[in-house]
Amino acid sequence: MKLDLTKVSYKDLNSKEKENYNYHKVAAALAEYGYDSMRLNNDWQGADFIAVRGNEMIKVQLKSRFTLDAKYEGKDIYIAFIEDSTVKIYLHDEALKIASNNIKDSESWRLRQRYNFKQTPKRYSDVIKEIG
Repeated sequence: MKLDLTKVSYKDLNSKEKENYNYHKVAAALAEYGYDSMRLNNDWQGADFIAVRGNEMIKVQLKSRFTLDAKYEGKDIYIAFIEDSTVKIYLHDEALKIASNNIKDSESWRLRQRYNFKQTPKRYSDVIKEIG
């Protein structure tokens, strides 16, 4: 069988393929910092995968965009996403602490206890790390 090195178009992938694609992109970015990432079959404590570096282990949830969600509160979980071809990661609770009142008063938060952004607001730049 011949190796096909035709790059895929992200927009043509189905949702499961996009999640796999994003996992590999984020894991590759974390590898640059010495982390070994392991995918989890079931969300464990809200995490899609864990990343280990020495004695340190972080839990990571993959998202398609910057997201705040009450179900991750208090779980010591990082959220990773790709925005404008850049891998970004943040500790969820740090971002939640600085969320503005208009988010917590929004219909999305009141009804679903989550809020996401098409483009990450600048107010979160201190808690979001660009890693790739």
